[in-house]
Amino acid sequence: MADLSRIVKAYDVRGVVPDQWDETLSELFGAAFAEVTGADAIVTGHDMRPSSPGLSGAFARGAAARGVDVTEIGLCSTDELYFASGALGLPGAMFTASHNPAQYNGIKMCRAGAAPVGQDTGLADIRALVERWSRDGAPEPAAKAGTIVQRDVLADYAAHLRSLVDLSGIRPLKVVVDAGNGMGGHTVPTVFEGLPLELDALFFELDGSFPNHEANPLDPKNIVDLQARVREVGADLGLAFDGDADRCFVVDEKGDPVSPSAITALVAARELAKHPGGTVIHNLITSWSVPEVVKEQGGEAVRTRVGHSFIKEEMAKTGAIFGGEHSAHYYFRDFWNADTGMLAALHVLAALGGQQGTLSALVAQYDRYAASGEINSTVDDQTGRLAAIKAGYEGREGVTLDELDGLTVTAADWWFNLRASNTEPLLRLNVEARDAATVARVRDEVLAIVRA
Repeated sequence: MADLSRIVKAYDVRGVVPDQWDETLSELFGAAFAEVTGADAIVTGHDMRPSSPGLSGAFARGAAARGVDVTEIGLCSTDELYFASGALGLPGAMFTASHNPAQYNGIKMCRAGAAPVGQDTGLADIRALVERWSRDGAPEPAAKAGTIVQRDVLADYAAHLRSLVDLSGIRPLKVVVDAGNGMGGHTVPTVFEGLPLELDALFFELDGSFPNHEANPLDPKNIVDLQARVREVGADLGLAFDGDADRCFVVDEKGDPVSPSAITALVAARELAKHPGGTVIHNLITSWSVPEVVKEQGGEAVRTRVGHSFIKEEMAKTGAIFGGEHSAHYYFRDFWNADTGMLAALHVLAALGGQQGTLSALVAQYDRYAASGEINSTVDDQTGRLAAIKAGYEGREGVTLDELDGLTVTAADWWFNLRASNTEPLLRLNVEARDAATVARVRDEVLAIVRA
């Protein structure tokens, strides 16, 4: 029987191919997905990794054997798959391992309308079926097999995104885009076509071996090429997409990274201008500037746990117009509550192109605090270290504690959050304060206890 404990994560399937999973297992996942969703038809897509077409094709065969019709959209970004799920009203499966190294692959699954599939919303049931069938044999095929057809939705995806942001009056901009040999190289040319943009394309060749750098812009070493190119050509801004192009990172005209919290605040302000009084979701480690801007613009800010399933759940519950995370995931009500870095990028281009100033000047109003960034500490006893931090701060005057997600400690001019990783023996620390000296003081105090 297949051991799925190492590849079925909280929100998706992910592991090394073929060591941890292969096309035989993917076919069972397709059958199980069909069974659990109860759908008559589904849509699938895949990234540029060498193993992706085979895994995706096997999944489609497994679903079709259960009598389900499959629409394959082929090469696509994850948010393009979400678009197809939303526009076609079908459950979907995207084959990607996002920013992970080349030997990995995975499946991100959703129900119709891009509604998330996680442990509590179907993934545990899918895993149970795959484990049973890998032990006892695949189920009998349906009396009538489903069809498998191909469909290209890239132009429709681009048109939908362009319909959500008014770019008609923007001034000409020079933009460098680093696709990291990932799916941004496939989607950006079509989405940007016809806009007054001078596009400088870095690493647009689709190559799942990632020959230039990892497709993970969250790691500073992976945006060095982008930063250098922006400075070299005098660009107005730079954009970096991760491997499956659902996240977008921004650098300004100086080549300096723009905080995803500042982008969240900027986009929130724009969405609130369209939807006055709307609700905006932010996770608990985004900057204080996000709820401040939302309140200033007449909106309501709602704080939630870290993770896309929590954001999407809260968006559905509150009818929120937008949500943002520190990791550069941006969620839009107009995009079925799903995350799309491309739509966030279009908002940045519209905001910058709609005025004459620089990007650094534009985002300064949204970037109000000093921050540590995420600092990881390897610890044997996550629970014990968290308890030690709680004991160290509990009862201090002017300090409040909450445990919505890990431990958040808040004072008048600083806060920090300490969370355990779900997958590794790590504690993740984020500190924010009104100045860099306070960030350093709080950071060092917390790390001294965590790493004692």
